[in-house]
Amino acid sequence: MDDRHRRVLELCEGIARDKTLAWLEESVAEIRWKAGGKERDRVKDGLVVAVFQHYESRATESRPLLHAHAVVSIRARRPHDGKWGNLSADSLMTHIVAADTLYTLYFMEEVSARLGWAWEPREVTPGRRPVMDIAGIDQRLIGWQSTRRQQIEDALSVLTDKYEERQGHAPGEKAGYALACQAADQTRSPKRTELLSLTELRRRWRESAIRAFGACTVYRLAERAREAAAAAWARVRPVVDTVLAAVDVVAVVYVMRGAFKRHHLLAEARRHLSYVLRGRPHEPGLDERIVQTVVDDYTRPASRRMMTADLRALYPRDTEDQAVLRPLTRKRTAPPYERARLAADALAARVHAVRRAERLRSRTRPRTVAVPAASRSHPRPFRTGPKNGRLLEPETGVDTVERTRQTLEAAAAQVAAMLQDGRQAREAAHGPRPQPTPAMTPPPHTQQPGSQPAPGRTTGEVT
Repeated sequence: MDDRHRRVLELCEGIARDKTLAWLEESVAEIRWKAGGKERDRVKDGLVVAVFQHYESRATESRPLLHAHAVVSIRARRPHDGKWGNLSADSLMTHIVAADTLYTLYFMEEVSARLGWAWEPREVTPGRRPVMDIAGIDQRLIGWQSTRRQQIEDALSVLTDKYEERQGHAPGEKAGYALACQAADQTRSPKRTELLSLTELRRRWRESAIRAFGACTVYRLAERAREAAAAAWARVRPVVDTVLAAVDVVAVVYVMRGAFKRHHLLAEARRHLSYVLRGRPHEPGLDERIVQTVVDDYTRPASRRMMTADLRALYPRDTEDQAVLRPLTRKRTAPPYERARLAADALAARVHAVRRAERLRSRTRPRTVAVPAASRSHPRPFRTGPKNGRLLEPETGVDTVERTRQTLEAAAAQVAAMLQDGRQAREAAHGPRPQPTPAMTPPPHTQQPGSQPAPGRTTGEVT
């Protein structure tokens, strides 16, 4: 990868970061005043943020990792009087995951638009959420770069085993996040005291990768990513169905958390967009519309501040299927995200089945004429009347045939009347159809006086 690609990636990272900070300023950041922060409102003139760009990870051996640290000042201006006050840190921390998923979505779109690369999910830990990686990147290079992740995973497996032994079940999403933070703190190495330029760091990284995997793998990285992008976008249709997206989001969040808030739905909606679009641009406000669809159609209040999935809305008029999601939430043997995907796929299949049934019911059926079935050719046997025991006259075959003939004639007359009405309607709308002129017979051939037939031709007479 040359210097041009590096500069483009840095530009994409900066654009995604600025858009995410702008969303935090406009939609999340609040300033508080009075005792206990009772009064809250949006900040005036935005936030004061200092951004520090880093290029390497904290692994024992230096590895490339482009990232930025944004330090947000706690001081901001009030909207009503312009005085300086303190930010509400809890509102920023509440939406930190939603901001992270928005940054990932923007970064994927910028990279795909400027470099033509696509993205695909990669399962790092079985049963956990996949991460989105650039399609076509050699997995060996990802493993070579992710040494810090491997250190955390090794420590996390030990902490997870201790948690399961102590609690008797696998950790949930919140407990798993806490264990991951603990593993990261335990394996974090001290900061380096040797300062190197970016040029020197890139030279060392390139030489290390070439020694491990060869020059062809390193220098053809961008070319293989472009080739894989065409194949990835051909397999995936970048169309977002709002109803299916809402069902997927509510199923995953419900199974993972049980009770949830709006920012949980917003983070999952952005994950869904990044997975479906694979780097294609999304319509502005689409994530908010998906969340609003979930809140309006598929949730019910669980407490004063929390909500949960409304199973009656997910399974209308079908009480037997309302318990499908409940066993999935209590199945401790499977990881939480695996259970969430099972529930989401089951609900998506139900939506497809309902839509298919509606399409079949909406199809117009051809006009038919009811004709009675053919009668028996032999007369029925004598029957005894139910009341007075009299013998009933048997039905003769002649009478049955006569009634059938009359029914068929009436049906034929009805069809003829319908055809006549249609013909008259067409003539009234477009005028009478012109009748074809009869073909005129050519006059008999007569030979002009004094003319002789051409040599070699006959006049058609028999001599």
